[in-house]
Amino acid sequence: MARKPPAPADYDTHDVDGYEVLVGKSAKDNDRLTFKVARPADVWLHVGGGTPGSHVVVRTPEGGEVPRAVVKKAAELAVHHSKAKNASGKVDVHVCRACDVTKPRGAKPGSVQLRRYDSVKVYPPG
Repeated sequence: MARKPPAPADYDTHDVDGYEVLVGKSAKDNDRLTFKVARPADVWLHVGGGTPGSHVVVRTPEGGEVPRAVVKKAAELAVHHSKAKNASGKVDVHVCRACDVTKPRGAKPGSVQLRRYDSVKVYPPG
């Protein structure tokens, strides 16, 4: 029996100052990235205000904190991969631990609720 080829990665991987940053490609991919790939302590980001866009995950070293500069660059990736990418001013991006992201029962792919989060405002990458 032939082996199945490995599934293609359903997220893009970026290196930001030595941190692995993962960016979902579609609503279904966002679900998989957030709920199957991300570890509970990883940092999770998404553009605020209900704006459609990619879920972004920053891999966090065991028990470590992610530097503010890395969070800011990851937030810029979230804006770049969202409907807010052409905004003229700063865009609000929600930031939390992956363990604070939940999916409402019966919600469509990519829809989430956040138990608690902070926000960072960044300009769309130029």
